[in-house]
Amino acid sequence: MHTIRAASAHTDTRRARIVQPDLELVAVPRDESFKVWSHGYPYRTVRWHFHPEYEIQLVTSTTGKYFVGDYIGDFAPGNLVMTGPNLPHNWVSNVPRGEHVDERCLILQFDAGFVARAVDVFPEIRRVESLLDASAWGVLFTPETGAAAEPIMREMLDAQGVRRITLFLALLDLLMQGVEPVKLASTAHHEDPTRHAETRINHVLAYIGRNLSQALREMDLAELTGQSVSAFSRYFRRHTGVPFVQYVNRLRINLACQLLMSDELNITDICYKVGFNNLSNFNRQFLLQKAMSPSRWRAYQHLNAASAIESTDTV
Repeated sequence: MHTIRAASAHTDTRRARIVQPDLELVAVPRDESFKVWSHGYPYRTVRWHFHPEYEIQLVTSTTGKYFVGDYIGDFAPGNLVMTGPNLPHNWVSNVPRGEHVDERCLILQFDAGFVARAVDVFPEIRRVESLLDASAWGVLFTPETGAAAEPIMREMLDAQGVRRITLFLALLDLLMQGVEPVKLASTAHHEDPTRHAETRINHVLAYIGRNLSQALREMDLAELTGQSVSAFSRYFRRHTGVPFVQYVNRLRINLACQLLMSDELNITDICYKVGFNNLSNFNRQFLLQKAMSPSRWRAYQHLNAASAIESTDTV
């Protein structure tokens, strides 16, 4: 079974480096609207990767860690996640090196053009657009939804003709009818550029983004916008949904995650580089947002990177 220590040792031995996600080429057959398939573990696509297509993935066996944007979580059979276009992701199973699992997951992939064309023909499908929008951050469905999705996705593997379309619509309907899924990646990881339309708030957010490593005080930002501190506080929260300090801390932790994905800086250096003035507060804020310490987050990223080496070994 994988452990952090074992994964780190293997990473050191093979000189694995945390790299940018790979582009996966999704080949949808010319006479089909979407791709449905399954794979085992290890497998060549088990690596930190992204693709322009939407993806719905259901884990059918093994447990382990999964990575969606800057989110890290535990998975087990029944784990059902939808990821949007170009959102990096990876699932790393707890399978002893040298062993093989025939089927680890079922996967459905489709592009935005297919959905747009379907909406043009069947306006009733338009209600799925809210789910597609949410998938930009990755969304996790309940285990109950995962269990209900499995027979649909399994039948899709061999279905042909109109039956494939019927099953596709049935799956989308299931996902829309269930409990609202949980967004995975942080808001800071995938900031919606249309979210803040006003010039003043854009100016404030741009200033924060440029000066994350510096001391940022609400008083200074209030002065920048020509408001009192109390008026600025209310204004900022109304437009961002969170208090000023919480917003800044989220951006700083998000930047820290990017730096932790490289081994160039140690954790103390990263702490100060992203704008925290002491290590204990940095560790506390990181734990609060990511439910683990910075060192453990980096170790899991080594595990994520090592999966690419193992998948290469199986080719």
